[in-house]
Order: sequence, then structure tokens, then C-alpha cells
Amino acid sequence: MATGKEAALSEADRERIRQAVHTAEQQTRAEIVPMIVARSGLYRDAQRWAGLITALTTLAVLLTIEASWLPWGWHASNAAWLVLAVTLAHAGGAWMGSRPQVIRLLTSPTRLRHKVALRAERAFAQHAISQTRERTGVLILLSMLERQIYVLPDRSLAGLVSAERWKQVVQAAVERLQHGDIVEGLTHAIAACGAVLADACPVRPGDNPNELPDQVIDER
Repeated sequence: MATGKEAALSEADRERIRQAVHTAEQQTRAEIVPMIVARSGLYRDAQRWAGLITALTTLAVLLTIEASWLPWGWHASNAAWLVLAVTLAHAGGAWMGSRPQVIRLLTSPTRLRHKVALRAERAFAQHAISQTRERTGVLILLSMLERQIYVLPDRSLAGLVSAERWKQVVQAAVERLQHGDIVEGLTHAIAACGAVLADACPVRPGDNPNELPDQVIDER
């Protein structure tokens, strides 16, 4: 799945996601909120590691081939060029460490997952998803840099749906997200979430207000 700055969702894409939420919520009293973010963390340590690795690699290479650039022994000017080369390598490596591919390479899957979980919890509070009448809001967060989708249900649903069933919701989206189809991945996750919630929190005839907007929240 592509990362970084993604093209904005078209109006047709947004309507398709909105319709998926509307359809899913016809089966349940719960409220489903889809959200897309560019990243869930800054990962500055990845920049530091990338800079350090690049600098040390450059130093090792220069010292290995010193015969080609230090033919007349050690001089102050040679030392200055060596320091400059290593400094520039560190700066270049730190810049590369801000790239999504490098961040994922240098950051453990556990930490990536933890950052996405924290971002979901923050979004849950920011967008008042907990303010539904029966505390039945569900956030489906897609974090682009981490290539992860995270489902966060409100507390009243925690005891009604097993962790395994929430994993099935995530799995419904994973394959399509890996192929870069954001809209398809989200709509499948929403449909799977609706099916789970239809069992755990079924709709009451004549009593199913739409408490939260059906539109996707796009914060890329």
C-alpha cells in the first residue's frame, strides 16, 4: 500500500464510504466512525538511528579505502574532509530516516502498533465518539504510514464482542489495503464491523437514531 502523501479522496469515494456506514448502521444501534490519518507517530528515533548508521558506514568505508585519498599520510586537511563527509552522511541518513519505508524498517511492529493504538484513543476523544447515548461508538482508524487498521469500540461493546471477532473486522480490510485500495479496504472493514455489531448490539425497531456523522474523517 502506498504511503506518505496520498491523493485526496474524491467525492465519489467519500460517498461510497458514507453509504457503507449508513448501510452497516441499519443493522445495529452502534455508531461506526471511519477515519484516515497520514501517520500515528513522529518516530524521531528512526531518524537518529538512520543518521548514525549512515555516518558509521561512511566512516568505515572511507577508512577502508584510505589509501586512495590519503596518499601522503595524515594531515589536518584530510581530517577535516573526513569529518565533513561523516557529518554530511549523518545529515543525509537522518533525512532518509523521515521516509515511511525507512521508519517501518527501523521501528519494531510492536511499537508501530502501539502508536496506532494511542492515535486511535486520542481520536476517539477528539471526535466525541464516546458521546453516544449507550456508549456504542466504534472507531475504524486507518493509519497510512504504519500500514495498519485499528478498531476501537466504546466500553459498552468491549464485553459484547470478543477480540477475535474484532480481528476479523481488521482482516476483512487487510488484503485490499495491501494492494493500495483504501476505499475498498475501508468499506469491507465497515461491512464486517456492521455484521459483528448486528449480533452484539442489534437495532431496536423505531429506536435507532443516527448519533454521529457517517462521513469519513480524513486527516492526512
